[in-house]
Amino acid sequence: MIDMLRVKLNIPVAEPFAVTVKSDALRGRADMTLFAPSEIKDAKNVPLVILLHGACGSHWNWTVKGDAHRTAQRLISSGEIPPVALAMPSDGHWGNGSGYIPHPAQDFEKWILEEVPSAAAAALPCLSNQSPLFMAGLSMGGFGALRIGAKYPARYRGLSGLSSVTHIDEMVRHVDPDFRRCQPRAEDTSVFETMLKNRNSLPPFRFDCGTEDILIEQNRALHRQLDAEGIPHNYVEFPGKHDWVYWTEHLADTLKFFGEILAR
Repeated sequence: MIDMLRVKLNIPVAEPFAVTVKSDALRGRADMTLFAPSEIKDAKNVPLVILLHGACGSHWNWTVKGDAHRTAQRLISSGEIPPVALAMPSDGHWGNGSGYIPHPAQDFEKWILEEVPSAAAAALPCLSNQSPLFMAGLSMGGFGALRIGAKYPARYRGLSGLSSVTHIDEMVRHVDPDFRRCQPRAEDTSVFETMLKNRNSLPPFRFDCGTEDILIEQNRALHRQLDAEGIPHNYVEFPGKHDWVYWTEHLADTLKFFGEILAR
């Protein structure tokens, strides 16, 4: 059973709202922001896009800092993508960032994989267990989206990473030197290794990075590794840094990519 508390965010346009749930995976409460565009109305089995935030962030980042709901509404209203709902969960608020991986006492991967879609469907009647699932994220959230999506490829129709962390070591280097105490399992440390292991069943995926981003070389390396293994993917570089200016602008590329998958 999911216990919820809805809190309307003071943001104009299409009614994003916050939901607090009781999470078994996290052994406590957790938050997410949800958005459903006006075009959905009485529709059923609407596609759900899960957006993961970066380190030191929270569930409200994608709407308050990134205008994700406005970008989605603009693309839906213009007919560039079909109607989709958005679920923007917290990462569980461990340290500077949980990495969206299983920890000894809390399973942040299970929270994203199982509980977020279920909680979103309980809060939005347009969703069900038949709704196509997509997942994307920025920075640490890109690591979460690409790694979890590659680990459980049958669950997702498409994946996308923006300015993605590609290996756990980058969490230690750029985010939190104490991150190792979460005791990551070897199989949960690398986007590339997870993709390589499940190479024959991966959903369509893309990732992009700004040319002035602190993680540009890591993203280029991932692109080269995937190319060398012949794993199909879409990699793009744009001008920009590791900031909300970049992510706000280029979320549209992710949503259009997901729209193309739905149109197939």
